[in-house]
Amino acid sequence: MTTPPASPSSPAQPMHVPAFFVHQKVTMMVNRYEILEARPDGTEGALLAFAQQRRLAFKEQVTFYADRDENRALFSFQARKVMDLGSGYDVLDGSGQPIGFFRKQFGKSLLRSSWEVSGRGLEALGTERRQSVAVLRRVWDFLPVVGDVPVPFVFHFDFRDAATGELVMTDERKVSVRDRYTVTVPDRRLDFRVAASLAVALDALQSR
Repeated sequence: MTTPPASPSSPAQPMHVPAFFVHQKVTMMVNRYEILEARPDGTEGALLAFAQQRRLAFKEQVTFYADRDENRALFSFQARKVMDLGSGYDVLDGSGQPIGFFRKQFGKSLLRSSWEVSGRGLEALGTERRQSVAVLRRVWDFLPVVGDVPVPFVFHFDFRDAATGELVMTDERKVSVRDRYTVTVPDRRLDFRVAASLAVALDALQSR
């Protein structure tokens, strides 16, 4: 796997959030994402981060903010190279220090999307849980619609430790007109900022 760039000599401990929700809202020029706390009873809690992905950006970069007014940047992810999707994406903390890395494995993604993610002391591989759903999702744009509302399509990703096979993170899309995801992170080594960046990328960059 590709490892993330060198991090500070005394990195902070990973910021672990065991579960959260991702809500997407599509507008003409941007995709808006809200990262919401998942309470123990499964209901939605406080806003943890807010991001906007600008469409047709020359070099992909998404910044996450503490509020919807974008007053304080918390973390971000950005493409390593312009127009080279295989080079992957670095996750940066609020001061611009690298804390993780992810990329789509295009060679393995022809029939079943595969991604890799790494951070401090962690390397994991993720694939779509069901082969049949992966194939059907590739004809998403050709599915019938009712008016302007696309047919909702459920898919799941499971990420497992590359060495041990232990579950690191799951990303589950819910049946909804708008894209809504439930993300669980049983592995405390996976920093919330990396997990949230990856969850947004799985929606925003999946078709690239």
